[in-house]
Amino acid sequence: MLYILHSVIFITNHYEDVNKSLILFFLVDIYIDIRYFVWIFIEEDKTIMLRDVHLAFIKVHILYYAAKEDVFGIGLIEELGRHGYKLSPGTLYPTLAKMQQSGLLTCECRTVQHKQRKYYKITRAGLELLNDVKVKLKELYEEVIKGKGNC
Repeated sequence: MLYILHSVIFITNHYEDVNKSLILFFLVDIYIDIRYFVWIFIEEDKTIMLRDVHLAFIKVHILYYAAKEDVFGIGLIEELGRHGYKLSPGTLYPTLAKMQQSGLLTCECRTVQHKQRKYYKITRAGLELLNDVKVKLKELYEEVIKGKGNC
């Protein structure tokens, strides 16, 4: 805002025939636009970060359930829904495919009630990652939730 006032003073001191109120209006409008767009970018960054965190939690859930038993898409959507995640097949299936490509899951097609269903099972690499994540989650829980950190 101070920059805007300096700009108005400069313009009014150097140009006598300028409509000062129009310049002030224009500069204030620019200032408001800049603040609004900065706020939008901050909110978008927070939304993207929250989405990334949720997706990471979802992946941990998938590894956890796949370690317990073979899992399939709709079953995972229902189970994750009980944890408050609203997942569409358009989000889940690409995530499962990426986890399979990364070597964390294997996939096997089975026929269930005359329909093809993909079942996913955790791999050794997926199990190792899950165990590593469990250690980090415990550490994070102790620090953030229980307050045993060094803050």
